[in-house]
Amino acid sequence: MNIVGIAGVAVCAAVIAAMLRRYHQEYAVLLSIAAGVVILLEIFASVAPAMHQIQTLFSATGLTTDYILILLKTLGISFLAQFAADSCRDAGENALASKMELAGKISIVILSLPLFEKIAETAVNLIGG
Repeated sequence: MNIVGIAGVAVCAAVIAAMLRRYHQEYAVLLSIAAGVVILLEIFASVAPAMHQIQTLFSATGLTTDYILILLKTLGISFLAQFAADSCRDAGENALASKMELAGKISIVILSLPLFEKIAETAVNLIGG
């Protein structure tokens, strides 16, 4: 599926959800979440070749695979947190959506701590401390 197919799924789901929202709010939310999952799965399937190319680029630089792993995990966390927060907003739970975004940001910071440590270590070595 390409961007046209993804856009078609999104528009159709949005129209059907808008019609359902009048009579059955809970079904509209479920439809919205299901369409979001289908779209995310399609996006992840089409991202696989790009991940292979990123891995090839990192291999050519001689950097360890730890950096690419942190990058990919960070991207995954940000996509998942945004999807969950948007789903919460669709359900009318704005406070829960904000907390989900905060949890995603904190998870990314925690995941990035080894990178910050390595950068600080490099800076201290360059300064001569």
